[in-house]
Amino acid sequence: MTTRRVLVTGASGSGTTTLGRELAADWEVPHADADDYFWIPTDPPFTRKRPETERVELMRAVFLPRASWVLSGSLMGWGDSLIPMLDAVVFLTLAPEIRMRRLTERETIRYGGADTKASREFLDWARGYDDPGFAGRNLAGHEQWLARVPCPVFRLQSRDPVTELADSVTRWLDTEPAR
Repeated sequence: MTTRRVLVTGASGSGTTTLGRELAADWEVPHADADDYFWIPTDPPFTRKRPETERVELMRAVFLPRASWVLSGSLMGWGDSLIPMLDAVVFLTLAPEIRMRRLTERETIRYGGADTKASREFLDWARGYDDPGFAGRNLAGHEQWLARVPCPVFRLQSRDPVTELADSVTRWLDTEPAR
């Protein structure tokens, strides 16, 4: 591939941001997380969504014009107009119990051990990911979204160390024909 415009996506807690940062550092390209565009910065964080059109406009203005980049997070339901820009998608999966343990630990650190309403609501939302009937983002919806993506999709179980995952992605991309 001459450019690398890669989306790393998966359930919350599967390691998308961690792998995205690692790939960007390895490739010496910019990294962004979709949450940086999805949410308006607030204190506490993640309480006000940015309007969809503003998210896309902001991404197009400050991030997407670059030749190569790594974006982590989800574009499902709001970022479909960005799909043609992708060279590849990396889809991470992880056993629900490991994923929820990671998220619980992250929430504990984020909120200083406090059991907040926002944290409980987020964890309840994240727990629904593996339920195909869940109204929020879920695995079944992710699979449907991935089936419509015209670029190559690389699927990884994210239980391995991030350096090994990044090496796997790089090797895979090096064997993929350019679009």
